[in-house]
Amino acid sequence: MKKRIAFYGGSFDPVHDGHIAVARGLIDQFSLDWFVFIPAFHAPHKPHRTPTSAYHRYAMLSIATNDLNNVSVSTMEIDLPEKPYTVETLTRINEEHPDDSIFFVMGADSWMDITTWREWKKVLTMANQIVVTRPGVEIGFDHVSEVIHSRIIELRQDGKKRSNTEEKSVYITDAIQFDVSATEIRERIQAGGPDRFSELPIEVAKYIEKYQIYK
Repeated sequence: MKKRIAFYGGSFDPVHDGHIAVARGLIDQFSLDWFVFIPAFHAPHKPHRTPTSAYHRYAMLSIATNDLNNVSVSTMEIDLPEKPYTVETLTRINEEHPDDSIFFVMGADSWMDITTWREWKKVLTMANQIVVTRPGVEIGFDHVSEVIHSRIIELRQDGKKRSNTEEKSVYITDAIQFDVSATEIRERIQAGGPDRFSELPIEVAKYIEKYQIYK
């Protein structure tokens, strides 16, 4: 039976309430059968920052999603750090799910940086894309080609909705209204204070405290 599966790649450094809201919201909006988080070994288009150990990030994701139905965490990029590019990950996903409908999830920041990704034009043809916007973050389309423009489907309340019968569409959604970033959370934890663990699943906060991550 054909399934609808979404894959959400990223650093998740750390996973926060916004990431969990994305999983819950998209499962509902797109009638997904399964939602998979893919922590990156190291995002190759972000060479300026060394991320927290992939194993800590995987552990935090596993803890945060432990009680969520139809949600899992994949090690496919952690297991193959020599091949961390999205184009290779999607190739593997398509090989493993030849009969399923695949969606690849990215945030507004990733969408605006998409042209820095390896073989980004190919990436946008390998699966349906779901771009999740954030309040206060501008999102544009001038950086992509007219061909890609023709495949964009607006699902935002303030956007012009239109139908598109072609496969491999790019969906723009504002269904998840959560204005938080992992960068802000890391900075808060480093600074200390009573609100340093706000917007984190409680078990993730305990894990960060126990292992002194971001200190």
